[in-house]
Amino acid sequence: MPAPSPSQPPITVSIVSHGQLALVLPLLEQLDRFSRASTAKVVLTINIPEPDLLDGRKWGFAVERIENASPKGFGANHNQAFERCDTPWFLVLNPDIRFDNDVLAPLVAQAAPDAGLLTPRILEPDKSTPEQHRAIITPLEILTRRKPGYVRPAVPDWIPGLFMLFRSAAYREIGGFDERFFMYGEDFDICARTQLAGWKLQVGEDLLARHEAQRASRSSKKHLYWHVTSLLKVWSSAVFWRYLRARPRHS
Repeated sequence: MPAPSPSQPPITVSIVSHGQLALVLPLLEQLDRFSRASTAKVVLTINIPEPDLLDGRKWGFAVERIENASPKGFGANHNQAFERCDTPWFLVLNPDIRFDNDVLAPLVAQAAPDAGLLTPRILEPDKSTPEQHRAIITPLEILTRRKPGYVRPAVPDWIPGLFMLFRSAAYREIGGFDERFFMYGEDFDICARTQLAGWKLQVGEDLLARHEAQRASRSSKKHLYWHVTSLLKVWSSAVFWRYLRARPRHS
């Protein structure tokens, strides 16, 4: 992999469209408006055929397209995009993330030397405060997280896959996403493996991105099936039990 130029923007962005180019278009426009100086290129994966709504449009960064011959899972798509990353940072971004200002440059500026994975706070639709930090997923945690008295962790054990800014060295060291997860579960798994490898998960507490959430698992039997089976894969994995025992200390 060639070394990045000192003047090259530091981030390669990976976005996957599952027939969602109408969502991707405003995201590209916001990246161009607010974070052009940080964005070296966007690797846009077309996972299923769809009309090209981006044809002829130009931004202040390159948009490199991958058109899959057959659909791939979440992790496989982003691992494929990472093969085209020659920057210090690699950003996994959902098509339905939205920005009101520059988040990328401040995140990189805040990064501790041992931070392998960064994220801002995420604001969900119709909410006035950001999503609370997430505890390690266990059956008990799922059953109690909405009950009175549930205490959220001061720092997260994991972050959702909708906005993950990886230090490329960390992503490369752990081998990226585990492609055995087709959809759901891979975000917890990669957070656990990143921390078990000695890298920290860092949150930009003063930075905010919005999520125009697409709650497919609540409306689609197929997505619900993927969600449940992925949780079972998480709980039966060696990574889960290693992380549960190690519970890396945050400082």
